[in-house]
Amino acid sequence: MDRRTFIGSLAVTALIGPRTVPAESVRNVHRIGFLAGTSRDAQPHLIDAFEAGLRERGYVPGANIVIDYRFADGHFDRLPVLATELVDLGVDVIVTGLNPGVGAKRATATLPIVMAASFFPIEDGLVASLARPGGNLTGFAQETGAEVSKRLQLLREVVPRLTRVATLSGAGMSYNPYFLTTLEEAARAIGVTVLPFEIRNVEEVNQAFVDMERARADGLIVFGGPVTLEHRSAIVGLAALKQLPAVWSDRERVIDGGLMSYGADVADLYRRAAGYVDRILKGAKPTDLPIEQPTKFVLAINLKTAKALGLTIPRSLLLRADEVIQ
Repeated sequence: MDRRTFIGSLAVTALIGPRTVPAESVRNVHRIGFLAGTSRDAQPHLIDAFEAGLRERGYVPGANIVIDYRFADGHFDRLPVLATELVDLGVDVIVTGLNPGVGAKRATATLPIVMAASFFPIEDGLVASLARPGGNLTGFAQETGAEVSKRLQLLREVVPRLTRVATLSGAGMSYNPYFLTTLEEAARAIGVTVLPFEIRNVEEVNQAFVDMERARADGLIVFGGPVTLEHRSAIVGLAALKQLPAVWSDRERVIDGGLMSYGADVADLYRRAAGYVDRILKGAKPTDLPIEQPTKFVLAINLKTAKALGLTIPRSLLLRADEVIQ
C-alpha cells in the first residue's frame, strides 16, 4: 500500500471509527468499495451526491454502512491494484465512475459492480445490452452518442464560422474511438474537420494546445473521462489563454471558467447509483438491473468567459440554457 492509499485509509477509519458499530449489529453493516481514476479533489460533488443517495435510502456511512474509497490520482495503471484491494477487503459491491474494463472488471467477474457514469457501455463491450446487461455489471450510461453531436451543434451556434474543431481526450481510454466516430459523422454533415488530440499528463496538455494553435483550430470539444477531469484546471486555463472556445460535458467546468457545457447531470447519476447499490444489497442481481440513461441534461454557459473570448452568445441559446453564469 502506498503512502496516499495508507493516509486515505486512515482518514476513512478516523471518520467511521472502530467503535461506531456495536458488536451485536456488525452483521447488519454493509461494505461498499468506491473506485475512482482521479483524485478525491476532482469529484467532491459526486461523492457528496452518492452519499446523499445512500442516506435517502436509510444508509448512514459509519453507522450501518462502510465506504472504502480508492483514488488512482490520475495514475491509471494503479486501478487494477486498487480494485483488487477492494475485492480483498470483502466489499459487497464496487461503485465506479470509470468504464470498469480498466480496473474493477479485471479484478472480479462475480462481485457486483455499479457504474455510476459509463461511456458507450455496449460499444465498449461491457454489457450485452442496456436492458439485459448480463454478467456482474450494471448502472448508468453517461454518454451514448447523441450528446457528442449536440456539443458540436452548440459550438457552431456560438462560432458560426467554425471549420476546424479540436477534441481533447485521455490517451488509452477504450471508449475514445466511439466518441470520435460519432463526432466525425456529425462534423462531416456540416463541413467541419475534426482534429483529435490525446493527453496523459499536464505536459501533454500544454503541447496539445500548442498543436491546436498550429492547426488553426476554431473551437474545442473536451471529451469526458478521468484524464480530462484530472487536468481540468490546466485545460480551462489554456483554453482561455489561447482564446479557444471550448465545450465540456460537465457543468462544473463552466463554473470553473469554461465557456459552455452540455451533458448529463452527473451528480444525479451518482445519487441514483446509490439506489442500485441498495437494490443489490437487498438481493437483486446486476444482470437483472438494466443500464439506465440520464434523465437530466444541463446546458450551462459562462457569459464572463464568452466576453473574454470576444463572443456573443445568441439570445436563442441563452433562452435554452439551464444555467447562465454572469
